[in-house]
Amino acid sequence: MSKQYRHNINTDISITYVIANKKSTAVAALGVTIGTAIFIFMNSMGSGFVKKSNEAIFNSSPHIRIYKEDEISKPLVNTDDNSLAIISNPMVLPKSDRIVNVQKITEMLKAHPEVTIVTPEIILKVFYKSGISQIPGDASGVNIIEAGSMFNIKNSMVQGTMEDLENQPNGILLGTGLASKMNVKTGDNITVTSSKNRTKIMKVSGLFKTRNSIVDKTKSYISLQAAQQLSGESSDYAASIDVNINDFNKASDYSEEFSALTGYKAEDWKAANSDQLSGFKMRSIIIFAMSLSILIVAGFGTYTILNMTISQRINDIAILKALGFRGPDVIRIFVLQGTLIGLMGLAAGLILASFLVYLASNIYMGPDEGYFPIIFDFSVFLNGILFGLIISFLASYLPARKAANVDPVSIFRK
Repeated sequence: MSKQYRHNINTDISITYVIANKKSTAVAALGVTIGTAIFIFMNSMGSGFVKKSNEAIFNSSPHIRIYKEDEISKPLVNTDDNSLAIISNPMVLPKSDRIVNVQKITEMLKAHPEVTIVTPEIILKVFYKSGISQIPGDASGVNIIEAGSMFNIKNSMVQGTMEDLENQPNGILLGTGLASKMNVKTGDNITVTSSKNRTKIMKVSGLFKTRNSIVDKTKSYISLQAAQQLSGESSDYAASIDVNINDFNKASDYSEEFSALTGYKAEDWKAANSDQLSGFKMRSIIIFAMSLSILIVAGFGTYTILNMTISQRINDIAILKALGFRGPDVIRIFVLQGTLIGLMGLAAGLILASFLVYLASNIYMGPDEGYFPIIFDFSVFLNGILFGLIISFLASYLPARKAANVDPVSIFRK
């Protein structure tokens, strides 16, 4: 019997078994359908959470922040055996956080092919005062147009416009939670006092609202010049330089390069938000493990049904082997049967998953949360297909090996 002929016969037998056992095939395919759909849905939800979390981070953090790192005093130890050893406790040295040659460094970074936005920033600890209200918070001194592109400020504005801050030297953009605490609105005046005990009367140019209530209740944006005045520094002062690059996932790759280029500490967004990202990673692992477990359970349905098919077709298998079919041929028959069932289940699972993701993505969670955090992620669908095929193959290969070891003589004797 030629190899090509056996191959065709194997395929025909597999298809015959799939069609002949319609109910069993449908049940096994349904299990794969549900498992695949849940796997894709849950991991699409995980991708949505990651995207939403990254957006929340980048609303206040650049891809890379360049700043002057705190210097720690070194313990002093006298190694001379004839004198007393002196050891001092290390502590932060009280030196200025000023970045020297801000303009030169900014231009140098802008010339880098991977850099998209560069802007100096001054973050001040301040007290906001309006009437008897006095609220602590953070004022971010920026060039508002560049910062607006970096932190997506324009889309978060609910009153006034971002550009109004550029036209008003003493303007300030307040988070909605902060404005609510002080009972102020656009056009009102408030008093801002810095930690350097410098006070400035500022006009509310607009209100912004992020999806982070802590930020909305504490943060404001002011001009770089206003921040320099509140900090008591000259017009060339900046405490940090914020940098965005083309691919934020490569920020850690460029942080060392920018540190060597500028001579200052360059911290990427992953290092700055390591605690938060650890929680996100743990959640993603849990979602993946749960969804994969469900897909594996669905694979057991295929395994059970093929085991039943082999038990029912044991005489057929004996006849095939008596006619010259070898063990590998029997394995191909049942592996192909399981793969066909898996493909039918995968096709239906992809359609069901797409429908579920579409429905969930249109669920409005409220003004603070927006729409349900789930996205169509091509890589998730690809992983669903890949894992579905692997599990279908394993679920069919294990019972197929059992069928390949059938001894036709012992079957005929029975």
